[in-house]
Amino acid sequence: MAKVGKNFTESDLSRIVEMAWEDRTPFEAIERSFSLNEAAVIRVMRKQIKPSSFRLWRQRVTSRKTKHLMLRSPDVSRGYCATQYKQR
Repeated sequence: MAKVGKNFTESDLSRIVEMAWEDRTPFEAIERSFSLNEAAVIRVMRKQIKPSSFRLWRQRVTSRKTKHLMLRSPDVSRGYCATQYKQR
């Protein structure tokens, strides 16, 4: 099991929180990128965001089929919003 917060830079932690917060980014994508399973992502979120934000996030993620590849509809072929990576 990865040591949460010990092996990550602030930039890494910020990206993990960002990916976890996005509805269309599955936990499996976070695991591929950072070697953190869902339980470890939950621990990171608990430590990195406010308690009220954490509760809202958990409530939202618990009922979100797009956060798990096995539950995801085959119609969802991308893991991010089309406007997420805007060019400036």
